[in-house]
Amino acid sequence: MEETIAGAENTQMAGQIPRQRGASLLETAVRYAEERHWDVVPGTWLETADGTQRCSCGEAACPAPGAHPARPDWATQATGSATVARRMWQKQPAASILLPTGRTFEALSVPESAGFLALARMERMELTLGPVTLTPERRMQFFVLPGASAKVADLVRRLGWSLPSLDLVALGEGAYVAAPPTRFGSRGAVQWARRPTPANRWLPDVEELISPLAYACGRDR
Repeated sequence: MEETIAGAENTQMAGQIPRQRGASLLETAVRYAEERHWDVVPGTWLETADGTQRCSCGEAACPAPGAHPARPDWATQATGSATVARRMWQKQPAASILLPTGRTFEALSVPESAGFLALARMERMELTLGPVTLTPERRMQFFVLPGASAKVADLVRRLGWSLPSLDLVALGEGAYVAAPPTRFGSRGAVQWARRPTPANRWLPDVEELISPLAYACGRDR
């Protein structure tokens, strides 16, 4: 099993996540498509004007500067072809990397504090995990097999919780996650809490992770 961040029980340990190496966005997007067979699509990017970084969308108050879709038909533009991905990022090398969910994977998004608590609990349970991202918005996203969004409400209810009462969101078809090393303006970059490796190529089903995630989110309320 791939090692997790040391001291994951401590919700203040985010700084110990290994930084992304110096690979370009183009190289990284191509690798996601080539090695993981994930669909990728270029999003917005950051532009500097008068010494200030702004989102290429032009919105001064953009909630996710440089880290959201650049066009309304983004989902149809997504590709799993490394060749097409390379061509896309050659046109705009600064574009963020977005991974559409509901295709080869879905994601369970929880607050960072709950995510670290859940990671520690999952390790004690010796669960097999897929990749997990940590965003500058202080969210953790656990990659699981497709179909999670259709099951999660019922699974949570069986555990005695109501999904609206937990800050747990299933990202399925029509949604996306921003992938490392995408930057959210001045807030920082998306990082891997658990990196993609050959050992976690096979993703867990939502049923395997929902209990520790729901418990952690309930504790985090």
